[in-house]
Amino acid sequence: MSVKDRFFLDRDKALLVVIDVQEKLCAAMDEKVLRKLTRNIGVLLETASELKVPVLVTEQYVKGLGPTLPELKEKTASAPCFEKMTFSCCGSGEFIAAVKATGRTQIIVSGMETHVCVLQTVIELRDAGYEVHLVKDAAMSRDKRNWQTACEAMSLMGAVPTCTESAMFQLLRVAGTDEFKKLSKLVR
Repeated sequence: MSVKDRFFLDRDKALLVVIDVQEKLCAAMDEKVLRKLTRNIGVLLETASELKVPVLVTEQYVKGLGPTLPELKEKTASAPCFEKMTFSCCGSGEFIAAVKATGRTQIIVSGMETHVCVLQTVIELRDAGYEVHLVKDAAMSRDKRNWQTACEAMSLMGAVPTCTESAMFQLLRVAGTDEFKKLSKLVR
């Protein structure tokens, strides 16, 4: 596999996964970091919508943690949402079937908590042969040290660390298009 195939996102190969950004879980997060996370996931969702990149959303134990944040829920209204009890999204047969059904090989991962559900999902996606791109500024944990440790572990297992703007501009590839004009306004 070439460096470009591994590190460069391609809108025809990519799938965006938003993991467990739920109301009650968010209440335990640092408010300033949560605002940035919500903004960045919003940018990723709008990018995915504009570029026709499929999106999958998960919710962990909704009865206890509540639904996805309303500001993200409205941006994911057409995306399949999978309720789960396992920490890894891959513990849900429906989720894995949905990933396979897309035919996509690059998985863009965002969400929370980085050291639990995100980490376990990335382990299983990498083990299944997917190229995973971890959007570090669109993932968080209650404790920054836990976030950092999980990010390091995912990099060691071959997940590509990235950020919201890098992911967006890789998927866009070209400036000057109508898509570029629309999406670049999101990060100004």
